[in-house]
Amino acid sequence: MKAELTPYGSRSRLGRLGRISFDTKPISLWDRDTATLPYPFRRMRRAFRDFARQQIAPHALAADVDPHSFDVKPLFLEAAKRGYTTMFLPRPWGNLSLYSVATAMLLPAALRMEEFCAACGGLGLALGAHDLGIAPLFVSGDTKALLGWLRKIYAEIKSGQPSICAFAITEPGAGSDVEETDGAESAKLGTFARREKGGWRISGRKVFISDGGVAKWVTLFSAQEGKGAESWTCFLLDKSMPGFSVGRRERKMGQRASDASELILEDVFVPDDRVIGPVGAGWGINRNVLNYSRPVVGAIALGIARGALEHALEFCDTARLGNRPLSAYQDVQIRLADLIAKVQAMRALVWHSTRYRLPFQAAGAIAKSYCADTAWEVCTAAVELLGDHGTLHGNFVEKAARDARLTQIYEGTNQINRLAVIESQTGPEAEFPSLQLAQGSG
Repeated sequence: MKAELTPYGSRSRLGRLGRISFDTKPISLWDRDTATLPYPFRRMRRAFRDFARQQIAPHALAADVDPHSFDVKPLFLEAAKRGYTTMFLPRPWGNLSLYSVATAMLLPAALRMEEFCAACGGLGLALGAHDLGIAPLFVSGDTKALLGWLRKIYAEIKSGQPSICAFAITEPGAGSDVEETDGAESAKLGTFARREKGGWRISGRKVFISDGGVAKWVTLFSAQEGKGAESWTCFLLDKSMPGFSVGRRERKMGQRASDASELILEDVFVPDDRVIGPVGAGWGINRNVLNYSRPVVGAIALGIARGALEHALEFCDTARLGNRPLSAYQDVQIRLADLIAKVQAMRALVWHSTRYRLPFQAAGAIAKSYCADTAWEVCTAAVELLGDHGTLHGNFVEKAARDARLTQIYEGTNQINRLAVIESQTGPEAEFPSLQLAQGSG
C-alpha cells in the first residue's frame, strides 16, 4: 500500500488547519474512550484495568476449570486493599469519591465491572456480587441500615476481614417472575417470615445466590407468612445465625468461578434491628436495587465481550493461512470490524445509562438486555473466528461464550427486562396505556 494513500500519509499533504481538523494517532479505541472521561474516572479506569490484568487474569482459566477448589477470598482482600469493595459510601466510611456522588454515581461500578470481566467474567462477578448484596442497605433509605450496618460491614473489610455480602431473592419456585410486576402477583413463594416477640422467624430456601457460599452477610427478602410479594421485607442475616446453612453449590455452564449456592433457613430468628427499611417495603427495595444493578450487568456483558474480542484479535494476528496472518484477509477484517462496532455500541450505551443523575428502570433494563444479547453475539462470532481452536476447553474465547450466556438470564431474563422497559413508559392506572416516549412536560 502506498504510504500517501493511508490515513496517516494523506494527512501530511494537507495544510495546517487540515492536519489539525482530524486525529490519526495510532492509539487504541480503549485509550480514546478513556480520554473522553473526566480525569477522576480516567484514573479509575486505568487502575481497574491494571488490577484486572495483574490479579484476575492469571487465575481466570484455572478458576473456571475447578471453581469449587478456588478460594475467592484472597482476591476479595486484594481488591479491598485498593478500596474496590467499599464503593457504596463516600469517604471516610467507604471509598466512593464525592466527585462520583455528585456527577455519575454508577459509572465507577460500570468501569470496574467492564475491566474485571474483560479479564474473567466469573471472577468479576464474584467481586461485583458483593455490591449487589450491599445495595439494599443503601437504596432502602434506612438511616440505621446505611450508617449502622453498612458502616459496620465496611469497617470489617477495611480491617482485613473478607466480609462478603450476598443478595438473596430467587427461590425454587420464583425466579425472574419476582423481578417483574405481573409475575410477582402469581409467584410461587416458599420463604416466609413469621412475627415473633423481638423479631421474626424465617423458613425457606433461596437458590442460585451469587456468593451465597462464601458470604458472611446476606440481604434476604422474605414474604410475611400467609401473604404474597407485596409483603416482602428485607432482612440482614449473617451465617452465624442458628438454622442458617448453605446447601447445594451449583456447577454452572458459565461464570463458573463465581459461587452460586442454595441458602437454607430453618426457623432462623432475625431480630427487629436487622429489618432493612420499613416492614413490607421489600418489593420497592428490590425494584430500586435492580435500577442500580442492571446497568452494571450491562457492563459485565460488555467486559466479557471485549475480552473475547481481544483474544480473537490476537489469534487472527498470530494464526496463519497461506503464509499470511488471518487478519490480512478482508473477510476476516470485515468480521472483526463488526465485532469492534458492537463492543463500542455496548460501551456507549452503558456509559450513557450510568451518567443519569439518578438511575431509572428503562435505562437499566435497556442497557442490561441489549448488552447481554450483543455479548452473546460477539462471543459466538469470536468462537467461529477461532475455528476448531474456539471450541476447546481451556480457551478464553470458549469460556467467554459460556460466561456471556448467563448475562441474558440473571438480573431478570432479557424478556423480563424488555417488559420492564414498556412498564416504565406507561401510566400506572390504565391496563393497556399508551407509551409515553416523546411528550414533554409543561
